[in-house]
Amino acid sequence: MIAPLFHRLVDDAAVFPPGNAALPDAVTAHREHRTAWYADLVGPLLVPASSVDPLTGLLDPAERLAIGIIGDLPIDRLGPPDDPRVTVRQIEAAVAKRGEDPQPGIARILDLADRHPHLDVYAEVPLTFGLLAGLDTIAEARRGGKRIAAKFRTGGLAAELFPTPVELAAVICACRERELPFKLTAGLHHAIRHGDPETGFTHHGFLNILVAAALAADGAEVAEVAEVLAATDAMPLIEPARARRDQDRGLWVGFGSCSMIEPLTDLIRLGLVNGGYDG
Repeated sequence: MIAPLFHRLVDDAAVFPPGNAALPDAVTAHREHRTAWYADLVGPLLVPASSVDPLTGLLDPAERLAIGIIGDLPIDRLGPPDDPRVTVRQIEAAVAKRGEDPQPGIARILDLADRHPHLDVYAEVPLTFGLLAGLDTIAEARRGGKRIAAKFRTGGLAAELFPTPVELAAVICACRERELPFKLTAGLHHAIRHGDPETGFTHHGFLNILVAAALAADGAEVAEVAEVLAATDAMPLIEPARARRDQDRGLWVGFGSCSMIEPLTDLIRLGLVNGGYDG
């Protein structure tokens, strides 16, 4: 029902802005997503580290829940709970604020990866000072066997948190050059690049990114990748995506969204997911 290209594309970030769902409501909704016909689209439930203990109190005795832990606590306090009902798929943490040197934070998150070698760890690196050197450090650690990858923000509550198509294209190509997988977060509810009348910001489209990342993997340069990221017409994006339906996404792991239904609805509307039926 969900083509391999879209498997676990969207992590369930219901408790994060702008959705801000209460944790009990998010758990209930995630159970429904995991048993729905589109379950293959859905990644783990993303939970702030400070909410992991309250989460375990919401689970049934025989329940099993896959989660990703988002670091709202110091990196040295992050780790999976001692509860067999919870499977931690990944830990994600910011390594620096904008304008700060990311290297000290990357060192701390590499220590985290050493402490939990069975988990995927994502280092969220700001798209500012020290980015490329930070990616070099992360890529070197990954080549050395650590399960570490990168994460970037593509939106937020301020204009400077939305990278331009050229900036994002440069980041995607930088990850391609380093064979470094990456995740994205924030602002990616819809498939196609668009202006949001509520925020006043122009948001990236996840289908733009999917096609652009595939082009980058095939060797495209920054300008060509940026052109795809900047497209606001769905038609040139649909066929390249359809042609890759039976492939995986390569370096782009996926993204977190506080809504599961909005991305799903867009994929159905564009004819890339067939509303519960194989095709």
